[in-house]
Amino acid sequence: MLSADDWGAVWLTLQLASATTVVLLLVATPLAWWLAHTPSRWRAAIGAVVALPLVLPPTVLGFYLLVSLGPHGWGGQFTQWLGVGLLPFTFAGLLVGSVVYSLPFAVQPLQYAFEAVGKRPLEVAATLGASPLDAFFTVAVPLALPGFLTAGILTFAHTVGEFGVVLMLGGNIPGSTRVVSTQIYGHVEALEYTQAHWLSGGMVVFSFVVLLGLGLLTKRTPRVGG
Repeated sequence: MLSADDWGAVWLTLQLASATTVVLLLVATPLAWWLAHTPSRWRAAIGAVVALPLVLPPTVLGFYLLVSLGPHGWGGQFTQWLGVGLLPFTFAGLLVGSVVYSLPFAVQPLQYAFEAVGKRPLEVAATLGASPLDAFFTVAVPLALPGFLTAGILTFAHTVGEFGVVLMLGGNIPGSTRVVSTQIYGHVEALEYTQAHWLSGGMVVFSFVVLLGLGLLTKRTPRVGG
């Protein structure tokens, strides 16, 4: 069965995944809207930067985040200038790493949803007197709701399963940065396979439920304009 340390890791993982999902939906929405509609020649380059975490090894991403947020990195010097100190090996550091690592899982579903909405509904809203901001919140956002749900679910699930970035940037500090993936790693290192099985099995069940939910959501949600 799960020990108190295991439950602590589960609770911290849920907190990290929830905070990452909220932050990413706020950050990814304007970025996805821009990628969906901009004619800028920088669109492809920015889209590639957003998608980088999909192909980069997590340890590489975690290493560069650790360096940039360290005492000699530009990020570390900035956070020290703000008076919040250094972020590596803290929950805030884990949150920054999770936001970067899960960025494409939030941006891409939203971008596809906004592209599916198209410009026509917004042009109709404008002819009825709606401002661009009103048209976005009253027309684009409701029509793109399946994209928001998909982005939220994928971001949460992807954050729950993080390991490389978490270990590089957060270490394995109980009650502070030890999440489920690093707790499993610790059990295996200590040859505590029974405890590792309980947590790993829980992750398998969680992943299955997420994929099943996404499949049902995709099946039941009508396509925009279709």
